[in-house]
Amino acid sequence: MRANPKNHWEIPFILEAARKAEIGIVFVPTVISGINDHELGAMVNFALNHLDVVRAVNYQPVSLVGRMPDKAREQMRITIPGMIKELEEQTHGVINRDHWFSVPYTGIFDKFLEAVAGRYMYDMSIHFACGMGTYLFLDDDKKIVPLPEFVDVLGIYEYLRENYDEIKEEGGITKKLKAARVLLGIRRFVDEEKQPKSVNFLKLLTNFLMNKDFGSLGAIHHKTLFLGSMHFQDEYNYDVQRVERCDIHYAMPDGEVLPFCTFNVFPEIYRDKIQRQFSIPPEVWKKQHPDWSYSSDKYRRNVKLLQESELYRKVYGGIVDFFALPVNGGKPVPNAKPALPEVQDSAKSSEAFGVRVSQG
Repeated sequence: MRANPKNHWEIPFILEAARKAEIGIVFVPTVISGINDHELGAMVNFALNHLDVVRAVNYQPVSLVGRMPDKAREQMRITIPGMIKELEEQTHGVINRDHWFSVPYTGIFDKFLEAVAGRYMYDMSIHFACGMGTYLFLDDDKKIVPLPEFVDVLGIYEYLRENYDEIKEEGGITKKLKAARVLLGIRRFVDEEKQPKSVNFLKLLTNFLMNKDFGSLGAIHHKTLFLGSMHFQDEYNYDVQRVERCDIHYAMPDGEVLPFCTFNVFPEIYRDKIQRQFSIPPEVWKKQHPDWSYSSDKYRRNVKLLQESELYRKVYGGIVDFFALPVNGGKPVPNAKPALPEVQDSAKSSEAFGVRVSQG
């Protein structure tokens, strides 16, 4: 394991706990060129194996911090377009570059809801280069169906944009009637022949646009796997225009609001300074919590016990490569079924990245 294995050993138990608690999980892997970018397709496949609890895979191309030689930086650098291209190659075109759309695309739905409601609603006006996304459906016959394969995504965008101003200017019953007409018109952008048999996407989308709530939006996510990518900046690719249109902020204790990349890319100016200002010194914490000790509270991973568990073996040993099924082209995804590591090697990987391992 060249990359940080993080909670590889605990993931089977995390998935099981999520099932029992009936909560969703989002995988957020940091993608580093030459380290783990060869596993992009395998990450999607693993998520599809647990689609009952996994709602999304949100890739994060690595943010390179600190001083490093140009050659080393270029070797590790990967961009969102580069990541999408590699995913297309690894999935043999089942997920291709034409299936993705920029995050601001969703802003037209916000505008439409705003026009119908007659009041301001949250607008996804993030910079187009900050993120991309798409949706996958897994049909009853295990066929992987990306959303743009049966929905004219660009057509819906243009259709809602054309009708936005007209609805916005109307009022009362006229506004509602025109909004209803527009909703009925969305049907022509959904190819019901290509639509997964297990999903009525038009109904899901219409419910969301009519109800205008997170519950209706969540119903869509319960039927799909969202694939996303957001590239947080570093000092080598810092773009002021992206920062000016950021939609992920830190609210400071003094009321100041800072864009995510501003807060983290210049830690000596913002993050570290603020944390020093508002944090509690260790000696003060110890006085406030005399019964607590770091050594007793620190998690120690028992690799042998975890790897010998039935759940660990079931999750990692029973992976289905959906891309290798005939219905999806019959071509396996690289690393979809990795060999389970030896306990000794796992212990070394864990300790190399700072998590101590207990014996036995």
